[in-house]
Amino acid sequence: MESSRPLYVLILAGGSGERFWPLSRKARPKQLLALFSKESLLEATVRRLDGLVPPEQILILTNTDQEAGVRALCPQLPRENIVAEPAKRDTAAAIALGVGWIARRAPQATMIVLPADHLIRDTAAFQRTLRTAAAAAQTTGELVTIGIQPTWGCPGFGYIEQGPACALAGGEPGEPGVFEVTRFREKPNAELAEQFFQQGNFRWNAGMFIWSIPAILAAFNRHAPLLSEFVGRLHAGEDLAKLLATAFPALPKISIDYAVMEKTKRVLVVEAAFDWDDVGSWTAVAKYLTADEAGNQTNCPVQVLEAGNNIVFSDQPRTIALLGVSDLIVVQTADALLVCSRHEAEKIKQIVARLPAELQ
Repeated sequence: MESSRPLYVLILAGGSGERFWPLSRKARPKQLLALFSKESLLEATVRRLDGLVPPEQILILTNTDQEAGVRALCPQLPRENIVAEPAKRDTAAAIALGVGWIARRAPQATMIVLPADHLIRDTAAFQRTLRTAAAAAQTTGELVTIGIQPTWGCPGFGYIEQGPACALAGGEPGEPGVFEVTRFREKPNAELAEQFFQQGNFRWNAGMFIWSIPAILAAFNRHAPLLSEFVGRLHAGEDLAKLLATAFPALPKISIDYAVMEKTKRVLVVEAAFDWDDVGSWTAVAKYLTADEAGNQTNCPVQVLEAGNNIVFSDQPRTIALLGVSDLIVVQTADALLVCSRHEAEKIKQIVARLPAELQ
């Protein structure tokens, strides 16, 4: 990237820690868990930026419950690059904070926004996609998002309807494709999601965005004046701690999609060249665990008799025995045990709300 347009990254690392209970808690949500290796999802997100963005140009936005955990996992980042929101205001306010933080350091920078809790294994393809997206943002001055090729008609994701290809000067053969966005579609019902999948020109919206600081400032000015005012105060050098305590909690609680992306006349989408999974539940984690002939998926020693299609996860060095049971999720930690139907995984957050505060 040109020196006048350095690359900065904002990593969004909040979350409530409910879906992966009892392993996750309020102070340790999904991105702080080591679900697939000894490395947490947040650590993997930061590591994937090696060689693309220097540590001093990576900002992590978290919340007060999780700040200590984030700092413990990311000691290579400058202390001032980890910021805790004092209140949950959704992604538009979080991104506005990041925009202001970056603008006061490099007002012509290109900014990448990434969630902290996705599983991506092909780092080279990931960086190649981001480089293409950054080049598109710099060349066109447009807001850019990343589109994931669907593998099925999932009703749990927002969708991006992909339009005509965008011809960019200097594009190289084999680079990820850049297209115009026809429209954004919110989470559809199952029937409509299947139609999107069959149609072939819809992409999952993974919540990854790329733009120049001038472009996103212009978008905030046009579509979100309250957020624009907050960014302006940060850009002007007002004290960050004071603004977080006084102005941030009063910002509108709205997603960046509603606040800006869906209102912007022309947005570009880059097709992801990398593998991607948002691993939103224990059933999603299960496909990465060891499976036996009866379909039991586990990360720990198990003894099985007449049991099948179970998910077993333990962070303790213990053997778990399954006898005559099917379609269960069994998760063990030092202080709690979850046993539920794998078909009721989406309701785990409901039972977490009934637990004592010390177990939430």
